[in-house]
Amino acid sequence: MQVPMLDLREQYQQIKDEVMPAIEEVCQMQALCLGPAVDKFEKEVGLYLGSKHAIGVSSGTDALLMALMAGGIGAGDEVIVPSFTFAATTGVVARLGAKPVFADINEDTYNMDTTLLAGLITEKTKAIMPVHLYGQMADMDPILALAKKHGLLVVEDAAQSIGAKQNGKMCGNFGDFGCFSFYPTKNLGAFGDGGLVTTNSDSLNTTTRMIRNHGQNATYKYELIGGNFRLDGIQGAVLSVKLKHLHEWEAKRRSNAAVYDKALAGVGDIKTPVIKPYNYSVYNQYTIRTSKRDELKTHLSGNGIGCAVYYPEPLHQQKCFEFLGTHKMCLPVTEKTCRQVLSIPISPELKPEQQKYIIEKIKEFYA
Repeated sequence: MQVPMLDLREQYQQIKDEVMPAIEEVCQMQALCLGPAVDKFEKEVGLYLGSKHAIGVSSGTDALLMALMAGGIGAGDEVIVPSFTFAATTGVVARLGAKPVFADINEDTYNMDTTLLAGLITEKTKAIMPVHLYGQMADMDPILALAKKHGLLVVEDAAQSIGAKQNGKMCGNFGDFGCFSFYPTKNLGAFGDGGLVTTNSDSLNTTTRMIRNHGQNATYKYELIGGNFRLDGIQGAVLSVKLKHLHEWEAKRRSNAAVYDKALAGVGDIKTPVIKPYNYSVYNQYTIRTSKRDELKTHLSGNGIGCAVYYPEPLHQQKCFEFLGTHKMCLPVTEKTCRQVLSIPISPELKPEQQKYIIEKIKEFYA
């Protein structure tokens, strides 16, 4: 049996009759950069998230970059980030001439260990960027308390977690900004790149919208230095269609996770995901950990099962950050986690017989 990590072709077939007319409408209007389809999606996703302002942008990476730009982060500033995340989180900090300050993670949730943050704050610290990894939110109360005490910007990297909640409140509404990715493999994926910035501040909304379009506040009137961060009209149309299905897809992910939780409990040394009681996870990934990660990955791949490692090497040890000297620092939980995590199929398109096969092959490996 072949079980892909994610089957976007099957998802497309399910919504093709809704998506293609929406794309055709944009093509007929020729409103291809921003336009009515993007306006419509912004209103819909803002209502879904409960955010006052939702700004469609060119990618999740650009969403993070724009949030930092709008928040005034620049050369010499320090931004606290996890090392166990995708490169975009820290890359945008460095691109602005600011310094990423790497924090270790919690061994259960893989999110930023908030007990360590106070010790990382200096007079140069200007922002904290928690990542809501794998679909579960970071612990926001202590982050917000520190930010308030020290006057810091908070940018939520919610690229993997649209729909995730903490104490019933949607992610993207805790900090000054929420930043989302619509890369095709995300729970809500575009037909290409796309992203979103959310904020509940009128002034930050105004600034971010100017930055999105070269800093213009009117045609050829440039108040700020911005960039070309616009969301395409076709992507807005696609995302509006997919947003209608997001709750259903999310429920299937959570159902699949519950099956894994039960079936893999006590199998070998596997540790299944730990979801904090105050969190509601949307399972962008279902990530197990085991000391035999590489051997298990080889076994599953050899049996036609898609699986992946997010992430095999921490960012503080990557070549691009050698100039910081961070390759010498020790983040023990992050480094151990990189050696042990493995993500297995969890998508809504995963069929019961496929999931049963995955579980059988995992148990076979440990037997």
